Amino acid sequence: MNTGRRALTAALLLFGATASAHAADTADNSRFGWFDGDWSLTVGVSTYAEPEFEGASSYHFGAMPLVSFARQGTATRFSSRNDNISIGFVDTGDFRAGLTGKLIFPRDSSDYRALRGLHDVDFGGELGLFAEYYPFDWMRVRGEVRRGIVTHDAIVGDLAVDAFTNLTPALQLSGGPRLSAATADYFRTYYGVSPAESLASGLSPYSPGGGLKSVGFGGAFTWKTTDKVTTSLFGEYQYLLGPAADSSIVEERGSRDQFLIGVSATYRFDFSLH
Repeated sequence: MNTGRRALTAALLLFGATASAHAADTADNSRFGWFDGDWSLTVGVSTYAEPEFEGASSYHFGAMPLVSFARQGTATRFSSRNDNISIGFVDTGDFRAGLTGKLIFPRDSSDYRALRGLHDVDFGGELGLFAEYYPFDWMRVRGEVRRGIVTHDAIVGDLAVDAFTNLTPALQLSGGPRLSAATADYFRTYYGVSPAESLASGLSPYSPGGGLKSVGFGGAFTWKTTDKVTTSLFGEYQYLLGPAADSSIVEERGSRDQFLIGVSATYRFDFSLH
């Protein structure tokens, strides 16, 4: 097993160990300690058209698993396709917080004409914390801060505000602004061009720092198809900023305007631990 995969495996074990430690710290007389009670596991998939790579002007189809785990009665107040895999440990109704994780799929630069001559991006992930707050019954504010594993060594932050309303008992409309930022290694990974890569690719050399990555807007129509099945149609727009927008990849062969549109479906499993 190479160093990168060992690091990713260790991080995933840490994710599980942290959850177990929290459970032990708050254990009661139940066999399952903190995990005792009624839970919901929601799993599904989203498929979408998106830029071929970050900063691209051409598009392809992609897919992403959707996973959420939380106590019954609190997990379905509102969710968004932007939410990464998460486990909530604190939930007061208006406030929820816990661990979050994101898989990052590899980028083989030889697959894209615009990137030939640049470095590849490895498969890996990001692990961190999330918090979400409902200032009103019709609005949710959610933030995530994650640390890269294998793929990059950066800190990444996402902030999303969603207003939502029920058009019918089964159909919900939602949407709001988005903001993303990251430290330098993220931008070096996805937007950097070394002098050697410049010679190989024809792109101008570029060595970015950290800063804001993008600002944008997202929205969705969500249909509660059955009690356990939920489907949605969603769209997102990002306008690249700072270190991303200034990259020669974007300026010479890509676009600051990044669009995404897709559909998703999830199924909720309800179970009890006693």
